[in-house]
Amino acid sequence: MSVAIVGTGFGGQSAAIHLLKEGQNNFVMLERRPFMGGTWCQNSYPGAQVDVQSPLYSLASEPQAWSQMFAEQAELEAYTNRIIDKYRLREKTVLNFNVARVAWLNEMQCWRVEAEAGDVIYARYVISAQGPLSNPVIPNFPGRERFQGKSFHTNHWDHSYDYRGKRVAVIGSGASAAQVIPAIADKVAQLHVFQRTPHWVLPRPDRTFSPWVRKLLGNKVIYHALRKTIYWALEWRVFAFKYAHGLMKFFAQRPALKHLRSQVSDEQLRRKLTPDYTIGCKRIIVSNTLYPALSRSNVTLHDKDDGIAEITETGIVTAQGNQVELDLIVYSTGFDATDGAVGYEIIGRDDTTLREFWHEYPRAYLGTTLPKFPNLFLVTGPNTGIGHTSAIFVIESQMQYIMRALKFADKQGGVIEVSEQAEADYTAMIHREMRKTVWHSGGCNSWYKSKSGHVIAMYPGFSFVYRLMARRFKPQHHCLPPSSMQESS
Repeated sequence: MSVAIVGTGFGGQSAAIHLLKEGQNNFVMLERRPFMGGTWCQNSYPGAQVDVQSPLYSLASEPQAWSQMFAEQAELEAYTNRIIDKYRLREKTVLNFNVARVAWLNEMQCWRVEAEAGDVIYARYVISAQGPLSNPVIPNFPGRERFQGKSFHTNHWDHSYDYRGKRVAVIGSGASAAQVIPAIADKVAQLHVFQRTPHWVLPRPDRTFSPWVRKLLGNKVIYHALRKTIYWALEWRVFAFKYAHGLMKFFAQRPALKHLRSQVSDEQLRRKLTPDYTIGCKRIIVSNTLYPALSRSNVTLHDKDDGIAEITETGIVTAQGNQVELDLIVYSTGFDATDGAVGYEIIGRDDTTLREFWHEYPRAYLGTTLPKFPNLFLVTGPNTGIGHTSAIFVIESQMQYIMRALKFADKQGGVIEVSEQAEADYTAMIHREMRKTVWHSGGCNSWYKSKSGHVIAMYPGFSFVYRLMARRFKPQHHCLPPSSMQESS
């Protein structure tokens, strides 16, 4: 194949659509699951909903007559499948192809992509689009394997299990937990929420679109005008995240505290739910229903002072020695989005492994390409996450760089590699700028950081600046790998 795309979520779909528009049909999409679609087809837990306005959280070329401002999982799944069917991407996809190893073959000047089951595909270029939130993590709580009840991660919600009237624990208090908790609180007998660190919560400015508004959203001109309005309304937040943390306290932390006081009357519970770090340091939750759910009489919030000591056959023993009897444990414990963002082995030129290259911390030029890894492109790679706008905007920016890189490579004999100096300069700039942000200095420890302490998940600036850099392809930042130069000579 000319191109192998790993993953069939929005990143993979965007790559495939861009290739088709460039007249490139010789590509394959590889999906480890028995179905396509990525995040919004996999994460179907109760209450799942996007936290970016739907008209912006969508592909620019694919308008959708959304039913509400913040789409729920079912509508996002339907949108995803509509795109897949429109571009006939199922015909280009190999399902149940769980990539285990990707290795660069110097002699053949291509990648050997191996599946866990042993199947092999050869491709000149690899676009890795598995997504940063695709490898769920469950901490190794003492005794976890002994629990005799039902347990699963929100990423693998078991819809065959009826949780109604059951004793349930939700471990975690981040974005997924904030959606699950209100969705199930009134249906279970008891709900125990184990919170390591409280999150700042802002009201969700949601609204349902009337039929005539939905009809207008189907018009590309109006749709794009709305997208731009939402985009620029969100983009100003970078000033607060990076340049003026005081703005975060005034425009976000004050409203968040007001929201907390208005929805939680119990003073003790309110103290447990009040963060001790600057708002924005961790992901901000947007919810109108979380606090009322946590205030219910059948819901108990366990903070860090009453965390999990061990898991037993019948439930959880807390740090204060309380035995919590349970029927179901839901792990809402996040994903390995930094050090383990790529879930398979990659071996580049000169047998350099990605693990070795990232031994200090994950890094990449434009968060997309790496020296010693020719013809490899990472979608939503290191430092491409965005805390104030749509991740899809960044994905589509990456596509502009990737398509230009592919054209340049084809003119140079079919091989492209970013230079070590260009990657080093870019990475140094990223972490120099990162020191100015609330993610670095906001007083919290979040999943945005790798084990090294570097903020890896986020891009430290305006998303339109990133797009400009991605669009302005610089040939001088790229070189032919040594093996290619020898063959050319």
